[in-house]
Amino acid sequence: MSDHVIPAPQVHTIPTQGGGTFPVRRVYCIGRNFAAHAVEMGHDPDREPPFFFQKNPNNLDASGEFPYPPHTSDVHHEVELLVGLKSGGTDIPLDKALDHVWGYGVSLDMTRRDLQGEMKKMGRPWEIGKAFERSGPVGPLLPVSEVGHPDQGRIALNVNGELRQEGDLNQMIWKVPEMISYLSEYFELAAGDVIMAGTPSGVNAVVKGDVMEATIEGVGSLTVKVV
Repeated sequence: MSDHVIPAPQVHTIPTQGGGTFPVRRVYCIGRNFAAHAVEMGHDPDREPPFFFQKNPNNLDASGEFPYPPHTSDVHHEVELLVGLKSGGTDIPLDKALDHVWGYGVSLDMTRRDLQGEMKKMGRPWEIGKAFERSGPVGPLLPVSEVGHPDQGRIALNVNGELRQEGDLNQMIWKVPEMISYLSEYFELAAGDVIMAGTPSGVNAVVKGDVMEATIEGVGSLTVKVV
């Protein structure tokens, strides 16, 4: 008999290419990790210490649909590499960081840009713009045994067949091993943690009815309809 005073929340999972599921513990998102995107957001693209914000595990959604959220009129798409960890720790050495990766996938960091902008002006946290329901559409994670550790390759997003975002993974300012090592200095990483690794330039608004097609060379694709 459980000692819980309310029903325990279910562990949130996302699919994997092999048919099993990956339980999600935490979601770390790196900000402005492509120089061109930093510029388009009005920031200096020079390499500086990375910064991270968090989504909630159950914000990740593999349904293929993105419900247009309330209290906004400016929702933007951001295509990103998703990194899933199989283990963790603290103060992980750079040369050991990739040993903790289970696999990679394609994801979208959907953003209520107008609400995020309001929070920035007031010096407040961004959660209201970033961590809302189903704000992280994802495709299946592919294990390292299949895809290796992709550090180059085209990353792109089309909306209704029109190219919106395009870049290469080799343009990431902070590479995957560096992100893992840096995060582990400030947090105790663990199995089930995922990292959304930043987006190239070209972020823009979507409306109901739009179809987003995200691709990362060597990793896969993700199609999501705005409903």
